[in-house]
Amino acid sequence: MFSRSKRLQVLGALEGPRRQLFSQEALDFVEAIVERFEPRRRELLDARKAYAQELAAGALPHFLPETSAIREGDWRVAPIPADLADRRVEITGPVDRKMIINALNSGAQVFMADFEDSNAPSWDNIADGQVNLRDAVRRSISFISPEGKQYQLAERTAVLFVRPRGLHLPEKHVLFDGEAVGGGLLDFAIYFFHNASTLLANGSGPYFYLPKLQSYLEARLWNEVFVFAQNQLSIPQGSIRATVLIETLLAAFQMDEILFELKDHSAGLNCGRWDYIFSIIKTFAGRRSFTLPNRAEVTMETHCMRSYSRLLIDTCHRRKVHAMGGMAAQIPIKRDPEANQRALDKVRADKLREVLDGHDGTWVAHPGLVPIAREIFDAKMPGANQIERIPGYGITGDDLLKVPSGSITEAGVRHNIDVSIQYMEAWLRGNGCVPIYDLMEDAATAEISRSQLWQWLHHEASLDDGRKIDEALMSDWLEQGLEKLKAAVGEASFEAGKYREAAALVRRIVFAETYTEFLTLAAYDAL
Repeated sequence: MFSRSKRLQVLGALEGPRRQLFSQEALDFVEAIVERFEPRRRELLDARKAYAQELAAGALPHFLPETSAIREGDWRVAPIPADLADRRVEITGPVDRKMIINALNSGAQVFMADFEDSNAPSWDNIADGQVNLRDAVRRSISFISPEGKQYQLAERTAVLFVRPRGLHLPEKHVLFDGEAVGGGLLDFAIYFFHNASTLLANGSGPYFYLPKLQSYLEARLWNEVFVFAQNQLSIPQGSIRATVLIETLLAAFQMDEILFELKDHSAGLNCGRWDYIFSIIKTFAGRRSFTLPNRAEVTMETHCMRSYSRLLIDTCHRRKVHAMGGMAAQIPIKRDPEANQRALDKVRADKLREVLDGHDGTWVAHPGLVPIAREIFDAKMPGANQIERIPGYGITGDDLLKVPSGSITEAGVRHNIDVSIQYMEAWLRGNGCVPIYDLMEDAATAEISRSQLWQWLHHEASLDDGRKIDEALMSDWLEQGLEKLKAAVGEASFEAGKYREAAALVRRIVFAETYTEFLTLAAYDAL
């Protein structure tokens, strides 16, 4: 299908309800956005590469002198919409039909429907996800499981946010002048075109989460997209609200600036903790002095992570907007009551830290954790939020750059291998949200795992028993990890799955001479 100008081409299948979603009018709207903003998106990606070269040459992230007036200025974002005042518990997940219904019914204040880290971006997932969201906004969504169980929306549901893909991710099934368009621009445009007016009529609005921003200039691009889109469809300016995930180290040094760029459309900032850890590794991949310990030891209690969280709280509250906490990735462990209790205790401690530090809400990965998170925030935050509280932590750049201490163990290396292969096997089958060892893993946690493997191998890191991590050791453990999975899932499931393809991909990335920026980009052509 083409738009009227013939410059926009959709290669993906558009049968059934997708035809209405990708109507001629919708494609004209997509084309208008892509024509205006796609060149700037690519310029910003080039700017990322240029800055990465500076960092590789020895530069360090820092607070920008040229924007000091913004950091020091007395300004605030636009007033918060009424339905966003209380966001104490948020849940997130991919855009499949059953997930959307369960999440909206979960009792959380907000559901973030995700086209990014928890969604493998196959065309079916992207196109059908938009159909599912349109039906959810109109409350016509329903689902019947293969077992005959029926799912439909409760009378009261969570407020809906949508996370489009990051600026770096393309959509190969939609071309503009023969080139893949930005996946995030497409996700935003289709959702906004079909749902903005209905959401406003229902007393809510078109709300978004923006992932993986690295600079205030990228926030400026999104703000310009918002202004343009609202004008194009005669939607009142300021109707769009966006929470930015601070999940890159570079963005942590530009929080004020990011809020300033989006201030008429801002819904605050969020601690995207898992991608943030991944970003630390990626930013300093070539520097031995920034080698991180086992993933399990880089917790929110480490100095750099706690500092980043507290800086976000101070920054948001100075600007009178929400400072959202991070994800509890634990899931209920029904088979083992003692292990389940330990997992829930970790969730309670994590959420208690967040609310006492000053966060206005938090994320959970599973509906079973919603009551626990709410109980803690209800007890310690009786109001809708605690935006008026400005702790004044005084976080510095040195605080953000302090490398966590800890050990690298054989078990830690093997765990990263295992998670990387298992996650990518599911991702290659179109599933981007996978329970592995009682945690809900998504692309962010897989990125940490494979990035640490590359970092440890290329810096010949030492294990806690003195052994060096070299190519022979890594190769042996990769092969053993694949064999372990084969034994665990059984011959039939192994052969029917994509384990060999996933292991080959992980091996290629881990042994590559240069660091691979994004695992999902490297694997995208295989979807």
